[in-house]
Amino acid sequence: MTNTRHEGTTAVVTGAAQGIGEATARRLAAQGASVVLTDLSPRVAEAAERIRAAGEAPWRSRRT
Repeated sequence: MTNTRHEGTTAVVTGAAQGIGEATARRLAAQGASVVLTDLSPRVAEAAERIRAAGEAPWRSRRT
């Protein structure tokens, strides 16, 4: 059974490039949330790709 505790919600996670921030984003995504990852580090894109590749989130991405 899939945990859908956060299904239909959007979470903004700061400090999401690594460590606790990335783990939090991953957990929220696994529980059904759409997640916005933010960080000062450019490695945040890599963290987002790892989460997306794991299939843990419904993602919508937009580049401006």
